Amino acid sequence: MPRLKIGVIADTHGLLRPEAVEALRGCDRLIHAGDIGKPEILAALAELAPLDVIRGNNDEGLSWVTHLPDELDLEMGGVRIHLLHDLKQLPFDAKARGFDVVVAGHSHKPAAVERDGVLYFNPGSAGPRRFKLPISLGYLLIDDGRVAAELVTLSV
Repeated sequence: MPRLKIGVIADTHGLLRPEAVEALRGCDRLIHAGDIGKPEILAALAELAPLDVIRGNNDEGLSWVTHLPDELDLEMGGVRIHLLHDLKQLPFDAKARGFDVVVAGHSHKPAAVERDGVLYFNPGSAGPRRFKLPISLGYLLIDDGRVAAELVTLSV
């Protein structure tokens, strides 16, 4: 099974930086973990690679996101992934449900933490800077049913 490079971005809040577009170029697939801000962001990302998207709390009430789910289950390269915007809202035990990865945004804090055999991955925020947090995104690297995470701080 070939290696997959999944670009993961979140919390753009209406700002898709050219540095983020460049960092995601060449990915096999993309994930946006919510708080998108503008539909043009999804259109630009979809030009780069197939795109899976969920809405975030700041997307609620925007008419153009009503078709987007709050949560999404994916399978890529033999790896089961659950997407939601706010990890604190995870309504179940990811390991018990057979997930290998849980992707969430919301906090703007980049993190890749393995607990109980499940990778909890937050790419951080690629949009407007919040506090002194980095501007970041990430990759899920899937090879032969195994997954590794990489966080990338953008120079902006």
